[in-house]
Amino acid sequence: MAGHHSNLLFFTSVLALLASLLAVRIENLERLQASLDDINNLHSGNLRPDEEGENMQQNRGSGTQRTAQRNWPKDCSEVSAGSPSGVYVIQPIGLQPIVVYCEMNVAGGGWTVIQRNRHSTEITWAESWSTYKYGFGNVRTEYWLGTEYIHQISRQKVYQVRFVIWDATNTMKFADYSLFSLEDESRGYRLRLGTYSGSAGDSMTTNSASTIHDNMKFSTKDRDQDTASGNCASSYGGGWWYSACYSVRLNVKGAITWGSLCNGNCKASAILIKPSPYC
Repeated sequence: MAGHHSNLLFFTSVLALLASLLAVRIENLERLQASLDDINNLHSGNLRPDEEGENMQQNRGSGTQRTAQRNWPKDCSEVSAGSPSGVYVIQPIGLQPIVVYCEMNVAGGGWTVIQRNRHSTEITWAESWSTYKYGFGNVRTEYWLGTEYIHQISRQKVYQVRFVIWDATNTMKFADYSLFSLEDESRGYRLRLGTYSGSAGDSMTTNSASTIHDNMKFSTKDRDQDTASGNCASSYGGGWWYSACYSVRLNVKGAITWGSLCNGNCKASAILIKPSPYC
């Protein structure tokens, strides 16, 4: 009887250990409405020990919960070449693992998708500063990754950005900027862009002072950081790098705009970032 009890305790301990190894705390999983079954790299490969040889650590933010340690990619450019586009776990430096959509088929692949929207979206986009900060939406359809996460990713290396626009006829156009960075929250998540190239037209950096977006702080309905006398985010909807007020408006329900390409009748948009090849 004592031997049976010992065996039972042993197997219970093993099951508890396995459960803790498989429990991965993903920071933005619930906010972006993603399923664990959708994540391409969650179950690939074996869990690997960290540099100290430990394969588990105490998760300070969740009491006794223990989190599996593995070498997640720091952004989608570190996902293995030939992998399909889809949902992946990444772990930017200094953050818990987060879930993102990786675009692996366009312009060499390795793009981390930080925004996606459609004209027919169910998302209102009229969210608060804190909601924009940590992201919302459905990672497989329309979503905002989170201004804080975008900042943390962009500070790891020198990044480039591609804005993808589907115009009123559903023709895909793009605007590439050789540099992309987002300053931290204390600086208003100010946007910094490099040199333009592409087919959509430069509507982010070469407009008048009242409609430019480069070097603008991020504004929401409850944190007005634009250069207008009123609140552009309240007047025109959605969080964005407004000036006074815009030539581009992607975070909006039913009125996506990109300069003269499509004024309120764009069919869809996406914003993709990856490390610049020039560094």
